[in-house]
Amino acid sequence: MSSVIVGQSGPFSGQSVLLGTAPLRFGRKSDNDVIIVSTSASRLHAEIVEENGAYVLHDRDSRNGTHVNGRRVTRHVLESGDVIRIGDETFLYETQEAMETVMDLSQADLPPAVAHPGELRVTVVGGGPVGLAFALLLEDALPGNVAVTVYDGRWTRAGSDVVWKDETQGNVRRQQVVTVQSRQYLALTEEMRQALFGAGEFSEMWPVGPDSVAGRPPRNIRIAYIEDRLLELAARKPAIRLVPRRFDVAEHEHRLAQEHVLVISDGGRSRTREHYADRFGRADASVYSLDGEHLHDLVLGLRVKSPLPDPMSVLLTVSQNRFLLNSLRGEGFLNMRLTREEAKAVVGIDPVRQVFEDCVAARPCVMSRQDGNEFVCPTHGTLFLPALLRGSALWKRILEGLKLFGVPEEDLSAVTSFRLDMVQRPRFTAQLSRATANGPGTYGFLLGDAANAIHFWPGRGLNSGLASATSLARSLGRVWRGRPLRDADFIRHEAAMSMLQYRHKSRAWNAMVATDDRGVTRAIKDIIARSTEPLPDAGATAGSGISGASGDSDLDALLARVRAIRERLAPRLPGMPGDEELRAHLAALTPETLRTLRESGAWDTLIVGGEEVDIDLFYQSDAPVYVARPTPPQDPRTPLDPGSSEPVAGSHT
Repeated sequence: MSSVIVGQSGPFSGQSVLLGTAPLRFGRKSDNDVIIVSTSASRLHAEIVEENGAYVLHDRDSRNGTHVNGRRVTRHVLESGDVIRIGDETFLYETQEAMETVMDLSQADLPPAVAHPGELRVTVVGGGPVGLAFALLLEDALPGNVAVTVYDGRWTRAGSDVVWKDETQGNVRRQQVVTVQSRQYLALTEEMRQALFGAGEFSEMWPVGPDSVAGRPPRNIRIAYIEDRLLELAARKPAIRLVPRRFDVAEHEHRLAQEHVLVISDGGRSRTREHYADRFGRADASVYSLDGEHLHDLVLGLRVKSPLPDPMSVLLTVSQNRFLLNSLRGEGFLNMRLTREEAKAVVGIDPVRQVFEDCVAARPCVMSRQDGNEFVCPTHGTLFLPALLRGSALWKRILEGLKLFGVPEEDLSAVTSFRLDMVQRPRFTAQLSRATANGPGTYGFLLGDAANAIHFWPGRGLNSGLASATSLARSLGRVWRGRPLRDADFIRHEAAMSMLQYRHKSRAWNAMVATDDRGVTRAIKDIIARSTEPLPDAGATAGSGISGASGDSDLDALLARVRAIRERLAPRLPGMPGDEELRAHLAALTPETLRTLRESGAWDTLIVGGEEVDIDLFYQSDAPVYVARPTPPQDPRTPLDPGSSEPVAGSHT
């Protein structure tokens, strides 16, 4: 018997969830199925579980209890018409007999049971920029011959429209500014480019890269704006159906058997990918290890408004490896690379229960500034602890990062974090089911962050994701003829994905480690940590790499590096600051900060301006096709020319 939960009051009002075999969890934590934004709800508050053919509501030791029809319960076998209250929100439980008047909104969006035989049926899990871009590119490649259904639990309905949920509905929108490379935005349809790059909605902060297309510079654009415009565009396409709910593989197993394609683009922690782990293979973390340790970075994201002109911001960013500002007319996120000890300090504190939470470091959450120096997580009600401990080492270093980019402390409006964590995936294409008399056979594909790592440079992951979406749409557009798909249909796409993984992760690796003159490779976060240690009284030990010089010497050395970078960038980026302006600006920083900036080293040019894989290479009629053998970078600081496998002399910023 089909059963449904329908929101009656609160942010979930008017929405519904069809119950299946998987438990349905309610609570304040962002990994619950139904996020309760009320502060009177617990992190995991309650759960509905199928037991012996019935659905049973369990209270999970919540602080304020779970109520059914006004009565507090710990375990309750649900009956049609029961009203459940969790926190300040209420839900109605209905069974099939009562569902004639309470229609599951998500089911109304599902494709018809019968489709014409020449139609390619596609399910996309994850409606972020990559999933939506793929749906739009495929609709353009197969006009009239494709039906795409896109699922995302971060959407909701506003009347007849599907829109992104907001903070009151448990979804904190991503406000980061990302840099989209010319090769990727020129591969989009003209309609998509017009929707994204309207007047005043983007900037061209960074100079032309080594293989930018037709001299077109990268474009900075806010990721939430990309999400909004692509969602609006997809909603206007009859071939694309938008389902505002989280995709559950077990629940849709029967329907998936009738689909030709399942595209998995729901992020680095994809549950759908893990469900099919035996098909795609287990990832290998050992490739990106240093001295036996799987290397990862925790990056603090500070939402700021900088008054500096773009040329100054670019110059300050690429001259050191501690801070990175990417903005749209000064507004954006300042990324701060953290040491191991600093990462331990990135915690929230629950002011009611007086306990520490790692939500800002583990989920992550976005903590917005409210009263004075309090940064509050709207989902978990926690406060950013370092901001409350103004004398802490981490908060002082955050303030120095703000000073580097001329940001007044009051113009720091939010704090978040993200983890750079790289693994090697054996494949990105898998046959999930074979063609039978009753089903066409289903192929699965990994795209976006489900396939590749998050990168320290804002937009690097999006560029890889767009490239992967372009590749798959082109492959399907070329091979679809109404017959069952084959492994051979995706040789070019798998080759493109393998090259994307190699290029993307080799550059991400270059952003995480540095090799000194003696050939010793260290994590940049450890170089930064060493630079914050007190200097030995008698100067540095020979060969240690630790400078015993004074702050003035650090300033002079940093200025020399900045001037050299300025000379190389000036022909491509006019308006660079002069020597006196640079010295006055940097001299305001503490000696400790100057030492850290100097010892952290400069950014690699290819990381800053380099393009992703040229997907066109794999789709030329006479192009040889091969899958690159994944190998770990032997010399992570030796950049590769985008068009060859040979090191490029003098290609560092």
